[in-house]
Amino acid sequence: MVDRRQFITRVAGAAVAGVAVPSLSAAQPFKLSLPTALGGRLSLITSLGTNVLTLATSDGQVLVDSGALDRSAELMALLGPLSLSGGGSVRTVFNTHYHPENTGANEQLRQAGATIVAHENTRLWMATPVWSPAEDRYRPPRPVAAQPTQTFRSDGSMTVGGERLEYGYLLEAHTSGDIYVRFPGANVLAVGDVASPTRDPELDYFTGAWIGGRVDAMDRLLALCDDRTRVVPGFGPVMTKAELKAERDVMKTIYDRTVDLVREGDDANDMLKAGVLNGLARTWKDPQRFLYDVQKGLWAHHNKLSPNVV
Repeated sequence: MVDRRQFITRVAGAAVAGVAVPSLSAAQPFKLSLPTALGGRLSLITSLGTNVLTLATSDGQVLVDSGALDRSAELMALLGPLSLSGGGSVRTVFNTHYHPENTGANEQLRQAGATIVAHENTRLWMATPVWSPAEDRYRPPRPVAAQPTQTFRSDGSMTVGGERLEYGYLLEAHTSGDIYVRFPGANVLAVGDVASPTRDPELDYFTGAWIGGRVDAMDRLLALCDDRTRVVPGFGPVMTKAELKAERDVMKTIYDRTVDLVREGDDANDMLKAGVLNGLARTWKDPQRFLYDVQKGLWAHHNKLSPNVV
């Protein structure tokens, strides 16, 4: 891992030597963000709209997520100094799910020779128009060149440059295509937006996510951790197992408080008035929107109403 002075020097040197460092427009000035070392050859970049984890190996780099589309130039400029050869070649990119802020540089990386690995559901959602409630519109399909080239449905593993990686499916936690990527040698676990330490957790109910699935997925992640594991969420600081457990417990409490209310016909306003978010170990930027997602997801996973429904 290089320090800040060495890092800036290597970025500038790459530009002078003619290495491809994409330019940024005046409207989006380059903001150099020194990656954080996570041990071994793992680094974390936090300025790309989502956390991007990079592993430098003798066979090229491995990325977990590729950041937002409008930060692609910054990502490509940062990768060169992080590689073992200085060339910035990327062999494999894992997409933890389909959201644009996690898959923005896919097309550029794929055109440069990278394999894009994701759950099959992520590929399907990227290949079809998807309703975005926040934008009140359908997002168009992503270009074929941005879509994953290798998909799986359950679990898998691979070895890149002597480094073993493990990955697996997290059922209906944030979307219906969430995955984790585990680096056993460094004891680092990348979990995408299945953990959300600083932002309101998002349940993309349109694609099948719900709060029960999120709790189950977090239980699976906890089983992969020990007390020294560093958990990398999709956004926010690196977490400990204890911090992941605390967030899981909040989600389970909300599930317990809302599951019967939804069966009885309560909506987000009713649940908010009932105090289902009171006394929890976190605050909410938009509690009503979160509970709306909770209600929609729970409703989709119920097969009967409560006998007490009016």
